[in-house]
Amino acid sequence: MRDAGGVSDTTQTPAPESPAAPRSAAGRPVVEVSPGVHKRLTTGLGGFTIALAACFALVAVIYFITPRGDKEVLPTVDYAGHLLAMRSGAPYTPQAPEGLPARWRPTSSRVNGLGSSGQPVAWHLGFVTPSDEYAALEQSDEKPAAYIPRMTNSKNPTGTREIAGATWQTYYRKDKKAYSLARTLPGGPTVVVTGTAGYDELAVLVTALRPQPKP
Repeated sequence: MRDAGGVSDTTQTPAPESPAAPRSAAGRPVVEVSPGVHKRLTTGLGGFTIALAACFALVAVIYFITPRGDKEVLPTVDYAGHLLAMRSGAPYTPQAPEGLPARWRPTSSRVNGLGSSGQPVAWHLGFVTPSDEYAALEQSDEKPAAYIPRMTNSKNPTGTREIAGATWQTYYRKDKKAYSLARTLPGGPTVVVTGTAGYDELAVLVTALRPQPKP
């Protein structure tokens, strides 16, 4: 192209520049991805976060609505092995309950002195009662004058009670809330039934006692 003076104009119009790549606030280039890739990158993480939050919410709801008691739940024990050992090796015929109501739950059993020469042989058998109290069957061939006060936490009986045709001495220790029934069986051990359960529940345990002869 020539101007009015006949001189050719060699100036060329510059090509439009490519738009600058987007940059972050820190000045770093931002890498653009397609909508499909963006969805795959964000959907998985978002779904996982939502599911995790829902799990935490469910756990929190269960924790706060589930009733919790302050009392310790004692495990149920099987005392058949101790009963057999007492029947086989004790120097007396032991007593054990038969036919207790279903809500009487055995929670502890201990045998002491079995197989030891000259030592008293004792068996402890503990229960949780239907009223959620504690009752224990204690028996031993130890001298009653020493055994009964130790098992009842009391030196003097408070009276007597007739149960299943037999007379039992009653004991009560107020500061320990300990009710006790004690009796020395003819030719047998001294038996103490004791615990936080009242006399009526202890009488249920006494009524269920049966002699357990050698197998």
